[in-house]
Amino acid sequence: MPRPARPRKKVFVTRAIDISAIERLREAAEVTVWSGELPPPPRALRSALRDVDAVVSMVTDRIDARMIASAPRLRIISNVAVGVDNIDVEAATRAGIAVGHTPGVLTEATADLAFGLLMATARRIAEADRHVRAGKWRTWGPMTMLGRDIHASTLGIIGFGAIGQSMARRAMGFGMHVLYLKRSAGKPVDVLLAGAIGVSLPRLLAQSDYVSMHVPLTAETRQMIGAREFGLMKPGAILINTARGMVVDQAAMVAALKSGRLGGAGLDVTDPEPIARGDQIVRFENVVITPHIGSASIATRKRMASIAADNVLAVFRNRLPRWCVNPKVRLRPFTDAT
Repeated sequence: MPRPARPRKKVFVTRAIDISAIERLREAAEVTVWSGELPPPPRALRSALRDVDAVVSMVTDRIDARMIASAPRLRIISNVAVGVDNIDVEAATRAGIAVGHTPGVLTEATADLAFGLLMATARRIAEADRHVRAGKWRTWGPMTMLGRDIHASTLGIIGFGAIGQSMARRAMGFGMHVLYLKRSAGKPVDVLLAGAIGVSLPRLLAQSDYVSMHVPLTAETRQMIGAREFGLMKPGAILINTARGMVVDQAAMVAALKSGRLGGAGLDVTDPEPIARGDQIVRFENVVITPHIGSASIATRKRMASIAADNVLAVFRNRLPRWCVNPKVRLRPFTDAT
């Protein structure tokens, strides 16, 4: 008698991603893509995960221990992001589930946006655009929309990994002085960054005209910039954050903006996300806010989707993903019957 057909593996994708990645997954599995513009609500996500072997998730999808426990077939969570703070990695590891992510590929795009936010905030570009569109531009004025110099100023970088170092290269191209938060292994690895100086956090805050955040969200970095740190900043300094909203105490940031201690902010991330229209931070003219678009270039998002698909397909072949967050996980292998 002929052997029964092996049941197809199942993949749930929590939002539409590049179609070529979806097509590659469909060659190996039955793929369901959430059709909504907004993320699947927790109940819908939990229901979808009960009967799938893989999920391609986004930073907006909270996959906690309870959700993992209710997904007995799940073998791989492939996050379309570098950070995995939306996933309970320890719970996944205990359950034999690999957690993949998409590092490296979004480094340059995120650094581009971070430096763009620095320039937009320093030179009041978004504010000037609103000024023109509101019909307020009546003539050239010697005191109109005066901003801050970028060249010859000092940039302090908190988090000197790949994105932080890419930010430093851009800053040096603009003739900026670069300080970075010195940690035990926090030395420049790029010869082009030899001029960057590793310093303590108090010194970085006191001497920087611009402070740019490039740290992952962990217990150590949560609200690492709060009232005390704003008090240590150079008066009128500008904060740039493309990391995670929760690495900054947003209430303390509002207070620093109100007092004038903080001269402005360029934010691609907020706490919470999305930010409410009535939130105090939205009311400041010297704050530029973008909707978490650090990696949102066409080429970068295409590559991120491809890596996410690679992570899933590796586990389908009973291999660890190349980009695995928890490499010590004991995978539950697929057999002919699974």
